[in-house]
Amino acid sequence: MEATQKEEYAIVLDFLPNGYPFDTRPSHLKTPIVQAIGKNKFVLLELVTKKDVALQPNQEVYIGEGKRDHIHHINGRIPESKLTRTAKAELEFVIRKIIQENQERFINFFNKAPPLSTRMHSLELLPGLGKKRMWEVLEERQVEPFKDFTDLRNRLKLVPDPEILVTRRVLQELAGTEKHMLFVARPEFAQRQFA
Repeated sequence: MEATQKEEYAIVLDFLPNGYPFDTRPSHLKTPIVQAIGKNKFVLLELVTKKDVALQPNQEVYIGEGKRDHIHHINGRIPESKLTRTAKAELEFVIRKIIQENQERFINFFNKAPPLSTRMHSLELLPGLGKKRMWEVLEERQVEPFKDFTDLRNRLKLVPDPEILVTRRVLQELAGTEKHMLFVARPEFAQRQFA
């Protein structure tokens, strides 16, 4: 990913009109907080809305350069552990929706994923896809690249659902314990973007 590429759109996970409940400041000093996830690199963000704007979970908001209709500013990246219960409950659903709406991008991963070393392939980083299934994907993509998730499912009956594989991997990367990042922006990239 190029360092200049930034998140332009985010999906609302939770909207806190009165800020965080644990914020001890007087109510006139609190700002409405939005917890959201970027649509491009799955960056978890804390946003502040414009005055008198109310948002709903699963609502898409523009956070790029220029005029924004709903968002005043971006506070920055937040760890998955800081998400509210509502945001955590919405997270998997929203990630799956982003993956479904951008199938071409994720099927390209199955078609072009490279080896990480002589002993490990990046496809093996998908939870539930072991060496045997990884070889099936590699052999089948040599015959013809996969067109979409349905094509992959039809041609490789024993490979787990690709949407679920990618969703689980994104959730693992968001938890912050993964060495290799396949889909989520590295923390240092997100810090440069939202500093």
